[in-house]
Amino acid sequence: MMSELHKFIFDGLPVRGQLIRLTGSWREVLRRRSEAGNALPTAVQELLGELTVAAALMQSNIRFNGALILQIFGDGPVKLAVAEVQTDLAFRSTAKVVGEVLEEMPFETLVNRGGEGRCAITLDPADKSQGRQPYQGVVSLRDSRDAPLQSLSDALQHYMRQSEQLETRLVLAADKEVAAGLLIQRLPVEGGANLGARDEQARSDDDEAFNRIAHLTRSLSRTELLALNGPTILRRLYWEEPLRCFDPHLQGLAPRFECRCSRARVARMLQGLGRVEIDDIVAEQGRVEIGCDFCGLQYRFDVVDVGELFTPLHDQMPPSAAIN
Repeated sequence: MMSELHKFIFDGLPVRGQLIRLTGSWREVLRRRSEAGNALPTAVQELLGELTVAAALMQSNIRFNGALILQIFGDGPVKLAVAEVQTDLAFRSTAKVVGEVLEEMPFETLVNRGGEGRCAITLDPADKSQGRQPYQGVVSLRDSRDAPLQSLSDALQHYMRQSEQLETRLVLAADKEVAAGLLIQRLPVEGGANLGARDEQARSDDDEAFNRIAHLTRSLSRTELLALNGPTILRRLYWEEPLRCFDPHLQGLAPRFECRCSRARVARMLQGLGRVEIDDIVAEQGRVEIGCDFCGLQYRFDVVDVGELFTPLHDQMPPSAAIN
């Protein structure tokens, strides 16, 4: 089953939105972890699914040319959860768990047990010419009154309000079959040429419209989000609103699982560790074995492989190339 991406606006109102449902691609993430012997507890599966679909929603919303990386740094049993989404919506995600995770453990206990959890969004540009560097915004997992946030959607809404000054509403849900999310966002008047200049009454009407649509969005249940397809959800929620949906087939994009790991990347990482450390590992274990946390692939380097990693470049070239 293909994953779904649906974008929509409300005609004449400063509100846009999108809905994403990850199906086969999400099951692929969990299957690979399970086959690699790294299956996640149910509560962490659900958190990682929500994080993954939230990252896909945010990347699709801004269409950044590069990777959008959404991370939770936790001080509970989930020490790190990360989802990375490319411009074409290829995604990968993983989580690191230390300690016991109970069934249905709440968000606060999973990642913010001591109140030190953080949420970070990094925009890593594909083109780093002209000094372009990654941008990162970080917020704590506590609200403006210093109370712990109760869900990932609350944390991301808090982030968007603090870092981007954009009113956003998110509904997220995940299980072992589907990871799904619905996002609506209030458009700044300056960015919406179709809205024109707004007087005080018009701004009041805009506030009312956004609050009404936000209320409808919050009424979407976890069961509905996981069980129903995109068009059915949007029709049920917004049937009285001036909803205009864009044809998903014309957008040419659909979220999909894709890992960017490679043997060459792992080799460069080993070279960075240095010959002495790698030789010690080979002496003890007979080889170096590195597993990708995202996709589960195992990369093995034996004594010969390690020797080639640290052979000077000119020694690997044919004689004519070395002379030149």
